[in-house]
Amino acid sequence: MTESQRPVDPERRKGRAALSRDCGRFERFSKVDEGDGWDIPEELPVIRTEVRDENPRSVINYVRSPDLPFDRTLNPYRGCEHGCIYCFARPTHAYLGMSPGLDFETKLIARPDAPAVLDRELRAKRYSVAPLAIGTNTDPYQPIERDRGIMRACLEVLRDFHHPVAIVTKGTLIERDIDILADMARNGLARVGISVTTLDADLCRKMEPRAPSPMRRLQTIRKLTEAGVPVRIMAAPMVPALTDPELEAILEAGRDAGADAASWIMLRLPLEVAPLWQEWLAAHYPDRAGRIMNHLRDMHGGEVYSAQWNRLMRGQGPYAELIAQRFHRAVRALGLGIEAPPLRCDMFAPPLRRGDQMSLF
Repeated sequence: MTESQRPVDPERRKGRAALSRDCGRFERFSKVDEGDGWDIPEELPVIRTEVRDENPRSVINYVRSPDLPFDRTLNPYRGCEHGCIYCFARPTHAYLGMSPGLDFETKLIARPDAPAVLDRELRAKRYSVAPLAIGTNTDPYQPIERDRGIMRACLEVLRDFHHPVAIVTKGTLIERDIDILADMARNGLARVGISVTTLDADLCRKMEPRAPSPMRRLQTIRKLTEAGVPVRIMAAPMVPALTDPELEAILEAGRDAGADAASWIMLRLPLEVAPLWQEWLAAHYPDRAGRIMNHLRDMHGGEVYSAQWNRLMRGQGPYAELIAQRFHRAVRALGLGIEAPPLRCDMFAPPLRRGDQMSLF
């Protein structure tokens, strides 16, 4: 990729984190903006958010990793308008023939049939209940959920089945669904994780341009916990030499807002995320880019990223160990838990459909 192909004009990508829209790793050709040869001034349009629908055959995705506390996930959307530059889910857009950069933030895919498909999958005789994680790839409460309501419809299905759910989000739109979540939480069926990367509003705006501000997320924690929904404050991802100095302050702010548990994850840069991140870093924080990348390489055996199991979320080496020690010390001092009580699976029961025969036992 030559420099002439990057980045996209800043006036066309206002409110976006990615600077470029390079094609993914599966594409044979690159897309390049070229003039038509006529010396006529032409104003290119601002890149807007586009949404198209997908009709999935299945929505429960099973995962097998010792680094994850769950074995199944659901994603109402592909792509995420929050546009967090560090998002490890960006490479999934490459499978769709689109850019993990700007396309991931602007060319979104909604799955309106997800609630119906989820209902069908939960009714399968071979289905064995376990907590379902939502928000582990793209945020279910990104802005388009306000109009589409797919996440809320999925929650209604889970509530009707008495199925346990764990949600991770930055989106304050989750407050809309407190009625469902509070009802499920009373039965030990729901838990939420709110991710706070930094308390610095300016840094947040650059790194997570369309996500709610840090203070607004803390308000969401307070509203959820006041309604009886247990919340975990997630200091994630921690960026060495950029956001990690805030670790203790983030945890304390989460505790003060009502969170009862905490976790942290180190910055991860898989596949196309690494060049996108470094491009962003050079544009916004050139004075510390070298230091940040050196810390990351030290944590991954000299590489920018390593997908080695049991080290995926934390890295290794002195710097990673130091942050882990700081986290555990802060958690003890603040009275936060690390392991939350398990969600209940014993209440699972498919609701009757019209025409179904009721059981005698």
